[in-house]
Amino acid sequence: MSPDYQNMAASALPHAGPFISIPGVLNFRDIGGFPITSRPGKMVRRGIVFRSSEPSKAKDSGLERIQQLGIKQVYDLRSPHEFLLAHNPPVREWEGVEKVFAPVFLEEDYSPEAVAIRNQSFGSGPEGFAEVYMNILASGSSPSNEAKPFAKILSHLASDVLPTPILIHCSAGKDRTGVICALILSLCGVADEGVAIEYSLTDVGLKPLHETIISNLMKDDAFVGNPEGARQMVRAQKETMLNTLQKIRNSYGSVANCVTSLGLLSSEEIEHLRRNLIVDATEDPFGFEKD
Repeated sequence: MSPDYQNMAASALPHAGPFISIPGVLNFRDIGGFPITSRPGKMVRRGIVFRSSEPSKAKDSGLERIQQLGIKQVYDLRSPHEFLLAHNPPVREWEGVEKVFAPVFLEEDYSPEAVAIRNQSFGSGPEGFAEVYMNILASGSSPSNEAKPFAKILSHLASDVLPTPILIHCSAGKDRTGVICALILSLCGVADEGVAIEYSLTDVGLKPLHETIISNLMKDDAFVGNPEGARQMVRAQKETMLNTLQKIRNSYGSVANCVTSLGLLSSEEIEHLRRNLIVDATEDPFGFEKD
């Protein structure tokens, strides 16, 4: 059974950069602000796409902050199995916020521990995780997945008018959330290095949970007596996302071709998404070079 992450203290969540302090929720941040490599002076719009760990245990003050951010839709990428384990009793509704249940996997558990154990079949390290992430991409885009999680999120961002702010989450906000956020940033034209750095920020956002997740992993036969191996499995390493993006390009030629080939958006809709999410850069808080 997956641990209840939201009962863990969130006091160590960073208060600077893209992170936003939401009492009761870890790893909450805005994915905007990253520069567009091919368009000097442009960046990804802030205040539209937020990501986090599972947010249902937000304190009243945290919920008030989420509402202040203008978030209107919350996309939950967890499987029905994970949802039922995590919510007994059921979670309360949030006034003015639509909760969209959009499971990437219909049956499987993709908590951090489950992903780490599943990763063993592909080998350790970033290359193994990249294989897992390609599986996430395939399942989140599969025509047989009636929830259409990735298509729903991308279509919202590609609307004819400026999309309302959204929050995307899974269990810890690391793997499934990381894949869809990488697609969004790549479609906007953020360089792979920038996409990978955004992904790696989860290492900071989940730091309060690292030892708990490692302890849980150590109970599995795959990690008994191997704490360093378990530690590597909970890391959000830049190389993992860089390998994933390279695998996408090897298979499809580009991220945009991947998105159209999988039927997530049309070429015209990708342009709508870019129009909605690319804005003039007022500052560059992340220190990336603009080519």
